Amino acid sequence: MVTRLFLAPKDSTAIVWQDEHISYTTLLNRVHAVSAILAPKAPTKIAIFSENRAEWAYALYAGWETNATVVPIDFLASVEDVSYILNDCKPEIVFTSEKSSGVLFEALPNLESKPEILIFENLDYSNDGDAKPTSIDGKSDKTAVIIYTSGTTGNPKGVMLSFDNISANIEAVSENIPIYTEARNVMVLLPLHHVFPLVGSLIAPLMVGATAAFTPSIKSSDIIATLKENKIGIIIGVPRLYDAILKGIMSKINANPIAKNLFRLAKRVNSQSFSRKIFKKVHDTLGGKVDYLVSGGAKLEPELARNYKALGFEMLEGFGMSEAAPMITFTRPGRWVIGSAGERMPGMEVISKDGEIIARGRNIMQGYFNRPEETAAIIKDGWLHTGDLGYFDKKGFIHVTGRSKDIIVLSNGKNINPEEIEFKLLAMSPFILEVAVFAKSDTLNCIIYPDFAKMKESGIQNFEEALKTKVIEEYNNSASSYKRLGKFYISRDELPKTRLGKIQRFKLESLLLPSKDKFSKAEPQFEEYIVIRDFLKGNNRGVVSPDDHFDFDLALDSLEKINFQVFLESTFGIKLEENIFQTNPTVEKLAAFMREKKNKLQVETVRWSEILREKIDLYTLPRSRFTHNWFKNISKVFFKLYFRVESSGIENLPQEPFIIAPNHQSFFDGLFILMFLKKKVLKNTYFYAKSKHVKPGLVKKLADNNNVIVMDINKDLKLSMQKLAAALRMKKNIIIFPEGTRSTTGSLGDFKKFFAVLSLECSAPVVPVSIVGADKALPKGSILPRPWKKITIKFHKAVYPEGHSYESMKDTVVNRLAQEFTGLHLPK
Repeated sequence: MVTRLFLAPKDSTAIVWQDEHISYTTLLNRVHAVSAILAPKAPTKIAIFSENRAEWAYALYAGWETNATVVPIDFLASVEDVSYILNDCKPEIVFTSEKSSGVLFEALPNLESKPEILIFENLDYSNDGDAKPTSIDGKSDKTAVIIYTSGTTGNPKGVMLSFDNISANIEAVSENIPIYTEARNVMVLLPLHHVFPLVGSLIAPLMVGATAAFTPSIKSSDIIATLKENKIGIIIGVPRLYDAILKGIMSKINANPIAKNLFRLAKRVNSQSFSRKIFKKVHDTLGGKVDYLVSGGAKLEPELARNYKALGFEMLEGFGMSEAAPMITFTRPGRWVIGSAGERMPGMEVISKDGEIIARGRNIMQGYFNRPEETAAIIKDGWLHTGDLGYFDKKGFIHVTGRSKDIIVLSNGKNINPEEIEFKLLAMSPFILEVAVFAKSDTLNCIIYPDFAKMKESGIQNFEEALKTKVIEEYNNSASSYKRLGKFYISRDELPKTRLGKIQRFKLESLLLPSKDKFSKAEPQFEEYIVIRDFLKGNNRGVVSPDDHFDFDLALDSLEKINFQVFLESTFGIKLEENIFQTNPTVEKLAAFMREKKNKLQVETVRWSEILREKIDLYTLPRSRFTHNWFKNISKVFFKLYFRVESSGIENLPQEPFIIAPNHQSFFDGLFILMFLKKKVLKNTYFYAKSKHVKPGLVKKLADNNNVIVMDINKDLKLSMQKLAAALRMKKNIIIFPEGTRSTTGSLGDFKKFFAVLSLECSAPVVPVSIVGADKALPKGSILPRPWKKITIKFHKAVYPEGHSYESMKDTVVNRLAQEFTGLHLPK
């Protein structure tokens, strides 16, 4: 039985923080040093307002050692939330870091009492005394922590947990279900203000003598490094974390046909030992020592679990809440049932009463701080009423089906579980990142946060129309009448969630404001925002508002984004990550990021001539094999027999290196152009292809031997343009489809300035090529081409860059092509 929550001093590593391996002896010394600061003050409560760091643990155990209750506060909490919590529990001392102190000091004027502020970086952790064990009584009924729930209902409450509440959970997973052992190290990633990671990734491993390794950040590189360097055996995470890790793994598996087929085989074989052998490299990437992936905080999607199982991992899903310190049910090793959150925790009574899961045992909270009525509403006759709906199957496995407060009751008496509909919608489209279903005016509606980048990459211009036809209408056609959706809304940002990933449904209404209301919002007046706003306005963006989304509202294309990124880097003096516009998707958010991270502020003009002449890694063009001309001739014979193909204007091709800019109607467009080029011209002409269309294997081999330059414009358009410029300087010709995607109607689409920038900066003429009829021969989405269709290929006179701007070059090329199309509205 757990009698204390700390072990005796020893030389083995207790905590890894940054580059320091802190032994149990050193940890105890530092805890005692902080205790010496607290003891004369004799606080009854201390708060910790800081990001995860080693000092967090020092303050926690020092507070306990000096008989104080510890109040963890979310380090990302707003000034308003920090003020509320400190006024509610009134701690005498608040520990914070330099990083978090700004928000804390802003909150101080709002406080009814004035706590003493101790900043971690300013404290002395040296201690001359003995590293004696702490005397924390693990069986005590004294309140150990007050955990303020982030709330899915908008009503934060302080959950009072005793030492015995916490000990009950640790006993269960270290003695009754011994997953925590001295040999299994644990990664500290999730924020420690929440009881799940606090107990699971810090207190429990230290209790059994293991190592708690703090990851420096949530970047994938930092997580992988922490796993590898510390031989992590247990990962404590939430479904969103595991989903992010899996996407990285699956992107590599799907890019390799052999690995992809092995993954499918592993799903059928359903053997952990088999999967661990064939995916040993995946396990080695995560350090090679991971035994268990512990998941909590939100429901684990069955398909996500199945994919991890196919990779040879064992996931231990639990169900619980802060009020239960936190676990109520848990999966036993070797008894993993996908779709279930495990079995009852040892020593607990858990039943489903009238569909609601209720529980009682040593781990149930003492109550809500200063809220006796709300405590009485949730704890009745010793039973914690969780508010979650579910049932136990015949073998004792729990199945959680939803939240009672989330159930939507329509006026016709029908009860709707929104999660059921949300799961179906998510499965219907790869373009949906998040979705929430709610009722408005007695009608089911939903709000969708799409993957804007993926939709643009797929050539989708009208986001709303695509989601309406491909998701909402298709769902409604298959759904029962009372489960059909009325309106749907698009969110420009992530849906509001707790830190562990649960949707805060009470905040959804605030996302439904008409778009015009955003212009009534007061504009920020800090310099970084003004500089960014003026740059966007100067690039034909018109009126710019703080909440404008770069994809949804401003509709920046790939070239505009790289132009914008270069401007930001030169103006603010920082190197930006590739996903900067995903992590900071609106004008105000990006400006705030620049305000915090900038190294300078000096507005500079973007000079493409300098960018395209920057030194890049040695780049070797694909070799033109002798089969290249054979492939062209075979294609020509086939197309001449299968279609009625005609060409004209081939004599318009210049002698110097040039850019061919055709419209785009079908998958065969590149071959239609290629078949009319003479052998000498063909040998020196290169296609530009997106990497998503050239998968490893036969297609990649054909590309390498047939003058195809493969690039990932979404990952690094700047490098892509530099390589194409290098090809032009090597006296090669290039073919670029300026529309980026095939037309669905056969008419001209929106031409991007990609080719125009290359033309002007490399002094290369552009040959417009019109393709007419290919859309009828091979319509988008069809598998087999339609025979005998007439297709005309016309090489127009070259447009030389002299005297042109990027815009005028683009418009001139479009106008040349427009002559072949009727009813086209030309650009102004």
